[in-house]
Amino acid sequence: MLLIVLWLAGGASRPDVLGQPVVRGATVALLIIAVLMGERPVLGHLRPVAWLLAAAIGLALIQQVPLPPSLWPSLPGHADFLPAATLSGQPQPWRPLAIVPGAALNATFALIVPLATFVFMAGLDSRGRRLLPGFLLGCIAASMLVGLLQVSGARFDNPLINETIGYVGGTFANRNHFALYLALGCLAAPVWAVRASRGTRWRYLLAAGLVLLFALVILASGSRAGTVLGALGIALGISIVAGEVRRSLKRQPTWLAPALAAGAVALLLIFVVASIVADRAVSVDRALAVDIEGDMRSRALPTVLAMVIEYFPFGSGLGGFDPIFRMHEPFALLKPTYFNHAHNDWLEVVLDAGLPGLALLAAAVGWWLWASVGAWRSGKLIPRLGSSMLFLIMLASAFDYPARTPMMMAVVVIAASWLAEVRERQPAQRRGAALPSTGQHL
Repeated sequence: MLLIVLWLAGGASRPDVLGQPVVRGATVALLIIAVLMGERPVLGHLRPVAWLLAAAIGLALIQQVPLPPSLWPSLPGHADFLPAATLSGQPQPWRPLAIVPGAALNATFALIVPLATFVFMAGLDSRGRRLLPGFLLGCIAASMLVGLLQVSGARFDNPLINETIGYVGGTFANRNHFALYLALGCLAAPVWAVRASRGTRWRYLLAAGLVLLFALVILASGSRAGTVLGALGIALGISIVAGEVRRSLKRQPTWLAPALAAGAVALLLIFVVASIVADRAVSVDRALAVDIEGDMRSRALPTVLAMVIEYFPFGSGLGGFDPIFRMHEPFALLKPTYFNHAHNDWLEVVLDAGLPGLALLAAAVGWWLWASVGAWRSGKLIPRLGSSMLFLIMLASAFDYPARTPMMMAVVVIAASWLAEVRERQPAQRRGAALPSTGQHL
C-alpha cells in the first residue's frame, strides 16, 4: 500500500508540493494501522539498517535542540546570521543549530517514509518477501508506461509533484530521478525472472522486454546520467543472474548461452540505434549539445566546497541549502532560475550535517562494502540485487539528489534490507521482537 502511495505522490523532493502532505499523512495512517492491528516484526539481520536509520533520525532531531544565545554565534558560519538587534545588546532567544529551522524540521518529518518502510520490511512474512521484488518491478514498469505516454506527446499533469510539462519524467518531477528508477528496473527484472520462473519461460521474455523498454525510455527521457546508470544497471543485472542462467542451461549445448547473450546485446543495440535515428534519444542529443545546466553545476562547485569548509564541523542545518547558497552565491552565477541543491548529495550532506553527517555517510558506505562482499561471494540473488541498487543510487547521488524523494527513500531502505539478508541465518524461524507493526502495508 505504501509503495502505491509513493508511486502516485512520492516523486518530488520539494517541500511545498502537494504530494508531501499526502505521502506523510498516508504513511502515518499506515503506521497507526500497523501498530493497532499488526503483528510484532523482527529485527534480526536488519539490525545494521536499523542502526543507520536511527542515527539519521537522531542527527535530524539533534539539529532541532535549541542552543543558548552565548553558544549559537560561536558555531562556524552562524554569527553572520545574527539579527541586527544583537548589536544593541537586546536579549536573544535560544536557537536550534540549523540556520533555517523550518527546513530542518521538514527534513526531519521527511524521514517518516524510510522509518515506515523499515518497520514494514521488518514485518514482512516469507510470502511478502517473495512477492516484493515483483511488486516493486511492477511499480517501475507502471512509471515507465507513464513515461511512454509522455514520449508519445500525451500530457500527464500530476498535481502532486512539480513536474515540467513536456519533459519525460514518468511519475517523478526530475528526469534524472526517473531515469535512475528505470535503471533500478533493469536490475530487478532479471532477478524477478530467474527467481520466479520455475518452469514458466515467459517470464524470461517479459523481463527481457521490460529491460529493453526501460533502456529506450531512459534514452527518451533526456537524462545523460541516466543513460550511464541504465547501461550499468543492465550489466549488473546480467552479472547478478549469470550463474543461475548458466546452471539452468547446463544441459543445453555449450554455444547456446553465448549465442543468447550476443543476440540480446545485438537486439538492444538495434533498438538504441533506431531510437537515435528516429530522433527519440534525447539523452544522446543533450550529451552532444552545449551543457548550460551541467556547466552551472561545475561552476557552482567551488562555492559549495567553500560553504562546506565554512560551516564545518557542525554544518549549516538539514534542508537549508537553497536560502544559504543565495547568501554565498557570487554575481557570476546569478541567473533567472535558482540552484536548489548542490547536485552532489554527498557534499550537501556534509554541508548540512557537518562532521556527524560525514561520519554517518562513512559508516553507511563501510557497511555497504562489507555486506556487498558477502553478497557477491554468497551467490544469493536478493542481497546482490540490494547491493547493486544501492550502488546505482550512491553513484547517482554524486551528481544529483535522488534520495531526497520519498519514493527513493523507500527504495533505499528496501535495497538495504535486501542486502542485509546476506547475514540471515534462519529465515523460516523468526525469533525476537521489535516495534509492533506489520509488513502487509508495504
